[in-house]
Amino acid sequence: MTAVRVVAFGGGHGLGASLRALRHANREIELDITAVVTVGDDGGSSGRLRAERDALLPPGDLRQALAALAADDPARQLTAELLQYRFAGRDSLAGHAVGNLLLLGLMEMLGDPVAALDHAATLVGARGRVLPMARHAVGIEADVLGADPDRPGDVVTVRGQHAVAVALGHVEAVRIKPADPPVCEQATEAIRTADWLIFGPGSWYTSVLPHLLTPGLAGAIVASPARKLVTLNLSTDNETLGLSAADHLAALSWYLPAFRADTVLADTKWVGEPEPVRRAAETLGAHLVLAPLAVADGSPRHDPESLGVALVPVLGAAR
Repeated sequence: MTAVRVVAFGGGHGLGASLRALRHANREIELDITAVVTVGDDGGSSGRLRAERDALLPPGDLRQALAALAADDPARQLTAELLQYRFAGRDSLAGHAVGNLLLLGLMEMLGDPVAALDHAATLVGARGRVLPMARHAVGIEADVLGADPDRPGDVVTVRGQHAVAVALGHVEAVRIKPADPPVCEQATEAIRTADWLIFGPGSWYTSVLPHLLTPGLAGAIVASPARKLVTLNLSTDNETLGLSAADHLAALSWYLPAFRADTVLADTKWVGEPEPVRRAAETLGAHLVLAPLAVADGSPRHDPESLGVALVPVLGAAR
């Protein structure tokens, strides 16, 4: 029986949780996993490398996706831990993750971010492929009401992924720069041939929506015959302060009116009153699936194993 071809979109910790969940689901159903990763990160180590080395792509979110897909054997897991290791201290290496430097070196050596990622994937025995959303870094900016405490009634433009992610106030609109970046052809091919496309969890404006704001990707997503799954976050963060779970779904069609989904997956406890979310899901053409997805300690974090268990019957429906 052929594997179910799954493309997961996002960045950072949210995409990492989704990929680890898919790894768990892969024990029950055979999956062919591709991660398509946002390339707008300009904070921390990635931001420094973008500024100091004019990095082709910010490596941080790509590194996290590779680590999430690493094989289970001890040697590969140790390599994944090495990629995630961050230098301490106050010198020029302080704050950099080893994997960021490795990916930057591979991209400079090979001149091709996809070849660099494919080679790094062999080092960790990745159980899937990691691809960038675009072949060059993008900028993210947002119009935010109340971002300037001295002018709480004004809408100001906040520039940069990190600045948008931590901005106080209400995001009125978000966009990427350039507006039409060169997409990764391997990503659009994976979308075209997928059985499932998965959006979220993750920072909605800076990790999930950028894929829908990229014309080359958005067109491929709308045209793809694949079923589409949206995994909702457990709680809001700064950039989505004031947005309900239903608002998160509405944002998908606001930024890509042709977007349709088949399934919306949400945590039974954290979703709150489910009926507004159910109605919002139906406006996308989707049905709502509720399941326990959070870690047991009560914090608003997805448990990869629980999320993987919930994904099995959904993704298995593609067979």
